[in-house]
Amino acid sequence: MTPGEVAVLLGGGLVAGAINAIAGGGSLITFPLLVGLGLPGVAANVSNALSVAPGYAASAVGSRPDLAGQGRRIRALIPVAVLGTLGGSALLLFTPRSVFDVVVPFLLLAAAGMMAFQNRLRALAGQPRQRQAAFRFRLAVLLCGLYGGYFNAAMGVLLIAGLALVLDDTLQRVSALKNVFSAVVGGTTVLIYSIFGPVNWAVVAVLAPATVVGGFFGARLARRLPSEVLRWTIVVFATVVAVVLFRT
Repeated sequence: MTPGEVAVLLGGGLVAGAINAIAGGGSLITFPLLVGLGLPGVAANVSNALSVAPGYAASAVGSRPDLAGQGRRIRALIPVAVLGTLGGSALLLFTPRSVFDVVVPFLLLAAAGMMAFQNRLRALAGQPRQRQAAFRFRLAVLLCGLYGGYFNAAMGVLLIAGLALVLDDTLQRVSALKNVFSAVVGGTTVLIYSIFGPVNWAVVAVLAPATVVGGFFGARLARRLPSEVLRWTIVVFATVVAVVLFRT
């Protein structure tokens, strides 16, 4: 790896870590960088997943003030997220990814629409009963864990859009919960891909520290953004990413 390639990966890691903390989707910066360096698709995917995982943990730490009072949600989230991630990781390692790649842009556009029309959709759905809300919460976490274990990129966008519909809370607190979820998914994929995946450890050694720094400061920035600014930042970013994926 040349010094120029190291510099590019460091810069990409910083930006990706910050984006993951604010809106999710930073892997759509680092993943193409790894492919551009010549890594095969699956090797780039698993190496990227390991690289961004420490940044997810840093984002969760940076979001601690907005996690106050969410212990019950976090306890319900962890086992469901692990289960979904295990399923998604198995899909990545043992099945072709061509079909899922076709679906990803549509998922992102759906997430952008959910965020843009969040209040209207919530009014149409009505206020769910406690049992219904708990089921919807777990279902959203399970499906996003499945996605995160398979492809990872823009996982946070999908999760925050889904949780914003089923949780009656501020977007900053939902975003903080998303950071915990991402850390759980990241930790699970580290264990699986370290054993079974074709990891490029030199890439991980360069990218991982950069995503930690970017993730910590990105989470602090997200806490200071007004809810509407944060919501529309996520909408715009998800739409742009979906268009890019449609064109690739």
